[in-house]
Amino acid sequence: MTTPLISAPALRALMASGAPLLVFDCRFDLAQPELGAQSYLEGHLPGAIYLHLDRDLSGPRAGGAGAGGRHPLPGREAFAARLATLGCQDDLPVVAYDTSGGMVAARLWWMLRWLGHAAVQVLDGGLAAWDAAGGALAAGAVPPRGPGRLTLRPPLTRSIGYDELRAGLGGGPRLIVDARAADRFRGENETIDPVAGHIPGAVNRFFRDNLLSDGRFKPIDRLRAEWLAVMAARQPADLVQQCGSGVTACHNLLAMEAAGLRGAALYPGSWSDWCARPDAPIATGG
Repeated sequence: MTTPLISAPALRALMASGAPLLVFDCRFDLAQPELGAQSYLEGHLPGAIYLHLDRDLSGPRAGGAGAGGRHPLPGREAFAARLATLGCQDDLPVVAYDTSGGMVAARLWWMLRWLGHAAVQVLDGGLAAWDAAGGALAAGAVPPRGPGRLTLRPPLTRSIGYDELRAGLGGGPRLIVDARAADRFRGENETIDPVAGHIPGAVNRFFRDNLLSDGRFKPIDRLRAEWLAVMAARQPADLVQQCGSGVTACHNLLAMEAAGLRGAALYPGSWSDWCARPDAPIATGG
């Protein structure tokens, strides 16, 4: 796959061709955690299997300071085993979608690449784009295809933990990019995490700034120009993407990948991990 995004017409054609494909529905609402699963049962792409952000795309919360944030990554082995039970297997193309501009689908995209699985794309525009393209919907749960074989391979992604990020704060060309909304970045209107603010030295790039008004990603040339401006002459590998809990940061990583700017790292615990550390410095304002 040469691009991390697939258009709704292209996905319709691929599904009509009968080519092997696995589709995952990743709808999720932070305020109503079961709404996505309920909406999935009412109507989803034919053959799509539902993945829940809390239960499938996150690991259990551990004790201790930080504890990996609100949506800690599961172990690679455990996540690979979970996907294998749903029929995911080596080299089988995967397409993920949601109804939030790719916010959660991008998390699955990043996690599959974290397992070393390269054949994964996000449906550009999600369910709305599928509807606009005349795609059919099916109701009810889709049974798993049966166990697949999903081999762990070297990760195709980079991640960084708290200790390394904290040790390098303010040094070298590293740039931390925060994907949260601007008011939360400034330390205003914080309703999710117990402490407001941002990591000192971070800049803000709201993940929805990657999108057009219809929920599709901006044209590649425009995305690239905007991200080059954020980078300010740095290399993609100098960037660390973070957000509230390591979910919407994956959207920024997806946008950079689509723009041909590969190599940025993810801080999986993000602000929810950082702000829980007693020694973590905190900044507010713009």
